[in-house]
Amino acid sequence: MNVSCLIIDDEPSSQNVLKSFIQKIEYLELVHVCNNALEALEYLKNNTVDLVFLDINMPQLSGIDFYKSLKNPPKVIFTTAYSAHALEGFEVDATDYLLKPFSFQRFIKAVTKVKDLNDVKIDYIIVKADKKLHQIKIEDIYFIEGLGDYIKVHLKNSFLVTYKSLKMMHNSLPKSIFIKVHKSFIINKNKLDYIEGNLAIINTNKIPLGQKYKQEFLDHFNV
Repeated sequence: MNVSCLIIDDEPSSQNVLKSFIQKIEYLELVHVCNNALEALEYLKNNTVDLVFLDINMPQLSGIDFYKSLKNPPKVIFTTAYSAHALEGFEVDATDYLLKPFSFQRFIKAVTKVKDLNDVKIDYIIVKADKKLHQIKIEDIYFIEGLGDYIKVHLKNSFLVTYKSLKMMHNSLPKSIFIKVHKSFIINKNKLDYIEGNLAIINTNKIPLGQKYKQEFLDHFNV
């Protein structure tokens, strides 16, 4: 399973080191680079990632304060030139902490921890709906529809509505299978029947493919 990565660092030299290291690891996929925490906040409003390489000492908003502000934070590996920040980094449940300048071998050790966590197989999720807790197999979910502060989880012949954001749900599902195709829709690519124009057809349902998401979605099928 690939691990999507975001770099947040205000130093171009540090960005370049991380880009080079990420490129050497087959399962890591760099999706974006941000020069500061405020830029990253804007990016994460509409995008999700599995892992953030986060510098701690940045202007305007520190990496620690940025990470604490996230409601549903991805896994994080802190990077900094100051060893005094290490303890604070681990206090916010960081996966690892890299002290600059770090070697490629030390980088591998850090990202391997993330991959080990991501490779844990998720078979089901718990959805609270109708005052009940429903255990749903991942493979039984056809697609998920965002409805503001709620989501509708579509199964083969039924659906459940629960109080949760689309972003929260996406973060809890394997991203190699569940793909965001529109600002309001995530689909299970294994349930796709066919694509027609700007529509994904799943079990007779016509799901719009947003212009922003369409090509990334098609890339999963090498189209």
